[in-house]
Amino acid sequence: MAEVLALVDYGAGNLRSVANALKAAGAEGVTVTADPDVVRAADRIVLPGVGAFKACAEALRGVHGLVEAMEERVLVGAAPFLGICVGMQLLADRGIEFGVTQGLGWIGGEVRPIERTDPAIKVPHMGWNDVEPGRHASLIEPGEAYFLHSYHFVTEEGGSVAAMTDHGGGLVAAVARDNILGVQFHPEKSQDYGLALLARFLGWKP
Repeated sequence: MAEVLALVDYGAGNLRSVANALKAAGAEGVTVTADPDVVRAADRIVLPGVGAFKACAEALRGVHGLVEAMEERVLVGAAPFLGICVGMQLLADRGIEFGVTQGLGWIGGEVRPIERTDPAIKVPHMGWNDVEPGRHASLIEPGEAYFLHSYHFVTEEGGSVAAMTDHGGGLVAAVARDNILGVQFHPEKSQDYGLALLARFLGWKP
């Protein structure tokens, strides 16, 4: 029996391209859903996200019971979880875009604007860049991935940094802890590198 992978639909993600990439990476049972009962029963969960942290956080909390279902399945049930772009940022305690907004608080940290340390550095950080795994790399391998973001995850838990990238200074490219993985880049736009990461996630047994 095929696994059920819940691709969380809260109105703030590029669902079609993520779903297509997951299927291309080998996923058979991709269910695009906002139903807390489906999320609670899923074998794996993927949380995409594009746009502003505040809008995404409010949209996620706007679906009754969805955050609670995710916490039950991921934090208690230990289902493998992947957050993509703002879906990764939502793992933080808070974001400061358009005022302070509470995140999920699964990995301690704050989402802050990328600082222009050099006039030549452009914000948003957009395009291909290196992904350099750290000691806690989990599923992350070295390579190049596609980024598009103006805010970045500043973690208070150094042991949760799974990978870094450089854009006028180091930026967190991925965070990981136990059965939770978040990537700032877009696997669905990262061609072979992204598909290989998704394939590893699909086979992950943390």
